[in-house]
Amino acid sequence: MSDSNRHPLFIPLIVLGGLVEGFGLAYSQMARPEIVLSFLQLDDLGLLLVMFGAALVIAITIFIGTAFLDRAPLTGDRYTRRMKSMDKYVIIGGTIFGVGWGVSGMCPGACYASLGIGNYQILWGIAGMFIGAYAQGYWRALRSKNAEDGVALAND
Repeated sequence: MSDSNRHPLFIPLIVLGGLVEGFGLAYSQMARPEIVLSFLQLDDLGLLLVMFGAALVIAITIFIGTAFLDRAPLTGDRYTRRMKSMDKYVIIGGTIFGVGWGVSGMCPGACYASLGIGNYQILWGIAGMFIGAYAQGYWRALRSKNAEDGVALAND
């Protein structure tokens, strides 16, 4: 669906959702790297309650939304399951993501919320995420080009 066909409340609702998430991350202290690292080292399991609460709210929302509506209210798209096969890219990418999360102590969403509480050093981590994502895209495009060149050479 194109942006011009979307419901007029689509963008404001996304901004509102981001504001609520950012406030919740900051209020629960998930935007503080030292708290997240303490959780990842199993010293402070308080964030487990925060994540459980968030998962519960999302599960209820999805259950109610899909039980009573056949389409998303703001986009008009049908509710469908997107099946992603488990392949080496999912496993390797997930492992790299997990290592980055463990080293920095921050998941990407909490990095942005951390800026809101004055943690400007996290900009280095955000820059690293962008550089890493760009490098991966560049590497994948290079591999794809090399594979196409190899097929072209094999056909000659």
